[in-house]
Amino acid sequence: MAADHDNRSTGETPEERLAALDAQVRRDLAVIDYPRHDWTPRLTRDGEPVLDVAIVGAGQGGLATAFALKRGNISNVRIFDRASRGGEGPWITFARMITLRTPKYVTGPDLGIPDLTPRAWYEARYGAEAWENLDKIPRGDWQSYLDWYRAVLDLPVENDRTFTHVAWEDGLLRLTFVDAEGREFRHLARKLVLATGIDGGGRWHVPDFIREALPRERYAHTSEPIDFAALRGKRIGVLGAGASAFDNAATALEEGAASVALCLRRRVIPSVNPYRWMENAGFLAHFSALSDTLRWRFMRHIYELNQPPPQDTFWRCRRHPTFSYHTGCGWTGARMEGDDIVVRTPDGEMRFDFVIIGTGFAVDMALRPETASFAGSVALWRDRFTPPEGEDSAVLAAHPYLGESYQFLPRDAADPLAPMLANIHNFTFSATPSMGLSGASISGMRFGVERLARGLGRDLFVADGAWHLEQLLNYVTPELVSLDPPDA
Repeated sequence: MAADHDNRSTGETPEERLAALDAQVRRDLAVIDYPRHDWTPRLTRDGEPVLDVAIVGAGQGGLATAFALKRGNISNVRIFDRASRGGEGPWITFARMITLRTPKYVTGPDLGIPDLTPRAWYEARYGAEAWENLDKIPRGDWQSYLDWYRAVLDLPVENDRTFTHVAWEDGLLRLTFVDAEGREFRHLARKLVLATGIDGGGRWHVPDFIREALPRERYAHTSEPIDFAALRGKRIGVLGAGASAFDNAATALEEGAASVALCLRRRVIPSVNPYRWMENAGFLAHFSALSDTLRWRFMRHIYELNQPPPQDTFWRCRRHPTFSYHTGCGWTGARMEGDDIVVRTPDGEMRFDFVIIGTGFAVDMALRPETASFAGSVALWRDRFTPPEGEDSAVLAAHPYLGESYQFLPRDAADPLAPMLANIHNFTFSATPSMGLSGASISGMRFGVERLARGLGRDLFVADGAWHLEQLLNYVTPELVSLDPPDA
């Protein structure tokens, strides 16, 4: 195997190396293809086909989940994404870091297949020496890797499909989607996986005092499209302490902003990245088995630490003499004064031409159109767990409290929607307090995807147990076909 990789890295064009890698991936999958047939019954209702699993979100988590199901011989699956092909996820839309923040040797979508790893793709594309010299994977290359992954595995994705509603129809999920032109598409499914990323459990958060006081064209959240070229020569204010706030500050400076002042409520810029500690197999594989108290204490500490800017991201900002950062300087109000944005802080007023908000996201399923209809029925951590005195966290308490396969649980077991919730699996970032790093995290993806796929397969098999027994009882294919002596 090593020799194959070396051959692909020398004396061939990138196109030839990638074609060879495609062939090797297909051979790898053929070698381990056992059992070799699907096992779920193909259901219809009134002539309409029923999907075994519908996945909303064709980013890294949704693609990897579909692959895991495919490996488990569950192929009656479809992935839906609102973006056009190649624009799924954040990597070429609103992510503004230069490289991923995770180490380059991270694996995840490959699910243990060496030729499907980011390293195998990168070496085929750029050569082995380029990999050895690489620090971290550029975000554009990560998107290209995911595009290749989708293509080589022939995963069934429908783009330009915005998920708008789910209803429970006689034991099946009725899913409604619309396209960019407003046309409606409806599907039936037995299982639904929400793989809608960081904000999949709520929405990106902009403080009320910003939304209510400033014209919409004078501010943007870090998750939104920003015309940085239009900010050339402007005074920019950035609110936030996390890595994305620094990414946006750096991008504005690199595009010629006159000045950028980054303000954070904390007295000290976060410096310890809990994600690096969490990258151990014990935590990634078994966190969800801990007691509620231990999970709460882990996550309370992790959320309080936040994810700091990597050193290279901080230096992207700090190399510009017109960059400044202000600790202990949370914004408390804003107003327009003439053409100036005036922001109120504990240190006095600051004036800007444009402000960028990096205050993360709010976890509240009622804020998302596709989950609003059942949000009130979902059990949250505050419904199932009372923290020890002095260990409260309103943020953690608002997260959904999930079952062992990422499924939503009902607040009230007698709720008529309880059966529906058992068939909706939350593979978004809001699963983190219950399940640890998973769908919206590259670091924990492999562990989360495998747990999710096992749970989906188990539920489908158990639900069809009587049908499988009937198949066995009707199985009459003989293996012994002759009692005569063998031919000489």
